[in-house]
Amino acid sequence: MNRVPSLLLAFVLSMAAATVQPETRVMAFPAEPAGEPDPQASLRTAAANVPDTSFEDYDFQTEQQLLALANQSRQQAGAPPLTIDSGLSQAARIHAQAMREARQLSHQFDGEPSLPDRLAATTQLQLEQEGENVALDYDAEHGHEHLMLSAPHRRNLLNPAYNVVGLGVVRSGDRLYIVQDFGSALPKYSPAEVKQYVAAAVNEARRQARQPNLHRRDWLGADDAACSMAQADKLGTSSTLKLAESFNVLSYTSLHPQTLPARAARVVAGRSLRSYFIGACYGRTETYPTGVYWVVLSLE
Repeated sequence: MNRVPSLLLAFVLSMAAATVQPETRVMAFPAEPAGEPDPQASLRTAAANVPDTSFEDYDFQTEQQLLALANQSRQQAGAPPLTIDSGLSQAARIHAQAMREARQLSHQFDGEPSLPDRLAATTQLQLEQEGENVALDYDAEHGHEHLMLSAPHRRNLLNPAYNVVGLGVVRSGDRLYIVQDFGSALPKYSPAEVKQYVAAAVNEARRQARQPNLHRRDWLGADDAACSMAQADKLGTSSTLKLAESFNVLSYTSLHPQTLPARAARVVAGRSLRSYFIGACYGRTETYPTGVYWVVLSLE
């Protein structure tokens, strides 16, 4: 019996989902505004923290072949290679198993979390963007070929912003359910490093405005105020509003603490300002499932 050509079974779906973008609006303006860390901080992967999920029928060899083929195509396109992440692979395998059980391709089944939530549940990476390809095929070579022939799937595979990937391949007879979960992983900073970056950004804003540097003060309550926002998953908490009774308070979320929000930069350049203190907290919330930095900048 002749086997059905694999092209007829190469049903593919594609998703390129950006995470919820950090809020850059300023929450409180009660009055008219009266040494940087190492930029090469390494990415923290989930390999040491998240145990691998074992499936009886998952195909590790095909996963490795798909990774090699993807990186070969990315090299030819001038994109940086993808690094495998065990946490993302765990999420991909769970979803590949769900597709096999449902006998259909989908990015989200009824009752299944969204892609950002699925990835956040298995990896400690801080992701700025996520994307997903799913496919049904006979082997790695045909699976990769058919994905590359589809424009949206090729965009995911060759997206230069992606630097990590999770691969899940589950066998069903002579067919393979394939899941590729892509991510753009950012360096993860401690609160102290975040505050150093924010301080450097404040100094740069002052320099560009041709204003003298402000005196930076330390106050532990600022971190508590920032963490209150992370716990509440919103900017305007009672702690930050109380601060605003005495200071010019800028509260915002950020994935890139090296850069101030545009409105914040204008306020920081105020001529009447003399000093400031910073509060910072990292938190994963319903709005930001893979995490974001919550920042409080108080000026006086």
